[in-house]
Amino acid sequence: MISQELLDILACPKCKGELRLTEKKDGLVCENCKLLYEIREDIPIMLIDEAKKLDEQ
Repeated sequence: MISQELLDILACPKCKGELRLTEKKDGLVCENCKLLYEIREDIPIMLIDEAKKLDEQ
């Protein structure tokens, strides 16, 4: 589980915007970029190339 402290300091690597945790707590969403950054084994994968577009879900 990702701590609230970490969530508070994480920002979208593309636009530097705010991220929110998904309902399933399996990813971080940037509303500005419409990107989902997956969380694998409690580690957010903050690579733009590995982010999924929200349209692909």
